[in-house]
Amino acid sequence: MSACDTLPMSEETLLDHPGPWTEEDYFALGETNSRIELVDGSLWVTPSANGPHQDISGQLREALRPTARPAGLRVRQDLDVRLAPGRILRPDLIVTRGPRVITVAEASDVLLVSEITSPGNAATDRLLKKELYAAAKIEWYLLIEPDMADYESLTLRLFRLDGDKYLEDAVATSGTSLILTEPFPATIDVDNLLDL
Repeated sequence: MSACDTLPMSEETLLDHPGPWTEEDYFALGETNSRIELVDGSLWVTPSANGPHQDISGQLREALRPTARPAGLRVRQDLDVRLAPGRILRPDLIVTRGPRVITVAEASDVLLVSEITSPGNAATDRLLKKELYAAAKIEWYLLIEPDMADYESLTLRLFRLDGDKYLEDAVATSGTSLILTEPFPATIDVDNLLDL
């Protein structure tokens, strides 16, 4: 029995795929146990989020929904976003306009994208994904950086698109709140995201 024999069929396909990946190949994978993203013909594969990561994402959704909904916006978790042809990422959370029923959000409908760093992806979220979201012209990027030793403190960094790059607009740490006036008004109490 090989290592491929113990994987679900879609993950076995990951190991056997020749050449660059297309969007059609990517969507044919279906559901997997890993978080998989498509970037210019290559797959980025990371493990599923741990418990504290999921808690932070859920609390962030609850903090944003009360003011996003009256503004006609939806707060979504773990939804694919097409940044460009052949470039599909799955942010931790997005705020989007558009229909209720979708399987892939288009970058042009996404007003805010958020990533929560994890031990294995912090550099990707801080640098590579930030550049990809900026290239897709998503106006706001919220980066959440937990203290991964014990998940008892957080730093929130809100970036605003300026031309083709993000500029830091606001920072909030434990004991404070991040106040958004755009793309809709919201107050995010940093300590509430920890759900301690």
